[in-house]
Amino acid sequence: MGSPLRILHVVVNMNRGGAETLIMNLYRNINREKVQFDFLTCKKGVFDKEIRMLGGRVYRIPYITEVGKRAFSKGICNFLTMHPVYKIIHSHLDKMSGLVLQAAKKAKVPIRIAHSHNTESEGHYLAKLYKWYVGNLVKNTATHLYACSHAAAKWLFGKQSEQAYILRNGIETDKFQFSSQIRSTTRHELEIHENTFVIGHVGRFSNQKNHLFLLDIFAGIHKKLPNSLLVLVGDGLNRGKITKRIRELNLQKQVKLLGIREDIPALLQIFDVFVFPSLHEGLPVTLVEAQGAGLPCIISDRITVEVDMGMGLVQYLSLTDKPAWEGCIFKIAKNKQTREMSQNALIDKGYDIKQIAKQTESNYLKFKEQAI
Repeated sequence: MGSPLRILHVVVNMNRGGAETLIMNLYRNINREKVQFDFLTCKKGVFDKEIRMLGGRVYRIPYITEVGKRAFSKGICNFLTMHPVYKIIHSHLDKMSGLVLQAAKKAKVPIRIAHSHNTESEGHYLAKLYKWYVGNLVKNTATHLYACSHAAAKWLFGKQSEQAYILRNGIETDKFQFSSQIRSTTRHELEIHENTFVIGHVGRFSNQKNHLFLLDIFAGIHKKLPNSLLVLVGDGLNRGKITKRIRELNLQKQVKLLGIREDIPALLQIFDVFVFPSLHEGLPVTLVEAQGAGLPCIISDRITVEVDMGMGLVQYLSLTDKPAWEGCIFKIAKNKQTREMSQNALIDKGYDIKQIAKQTESNYLKFKEQAI
């Protein structure tokens, strides 16, 4: 067998975000003798070491916020010109992919994939306006359109969204199957009593994830359920705001901040309910994982209905109705349900990463033929 086909993935960094988790799930399950992943990043990431262990390469160039649009675009173009091995570039920067793929087109990279992982841009008004402008470049520079959901496709690709390939945010379903033994062991390690009602959340500390809303909800719940605990997994720019709000609500002993963790499957076992009040999402892989662990999920009605795996675990609520959130969580606390769930629902919905990796590998190899 000859050398594997090398795919260049473009991301800001390979930390534990939703898009990055999907890429790594694919990478671990793809046939790396046929297809290898390399990464063009702008910052160090927690997955860098594992990528290199799997045979991948991690390159770094300065991001647009450090050097400006012209230097960023030139950096990508120069990199691709100096590395002609890359015939397929797969950009995960949402609207900023317009700049990446414009540079790739200039460098004559034949296959240029734009991948949408969201349904709204982050940042202030001017930042969003600039991203909208840059996002318009995608339609003339991408040769293939990918998205995690139909809602994400419509946001980034507009009228072209029907041409998008939906690459689902799959998981290794067997890793998330509920285990009472893992639940007990992990609770013991974290010094959480077996009778404590644990509300859980996994996500980076950003405005999008709406942690301050979640803290306000928990404050109301804790008054009714003194044995309740809120566990937040993740980190980010809003950590200061979150810790300040925890102090204001006098909940320092009732909220655990676990930081960025590698043991998400085990942590999901200790939760009794998963609460996810995001302002916007593409299709969050963490909600797929939570359902895989048999967790009831109370989520914002701004999240696509595509994330509901049909397992009877998801309930959508409005962010304008805090009492409804408190009432729903309180009801779950009083009526605990079994966590023994069949994984067939995830597999039937197309969220088994092994099958997704096999199809993704096939797609890349077809693109290789087109690139010749």
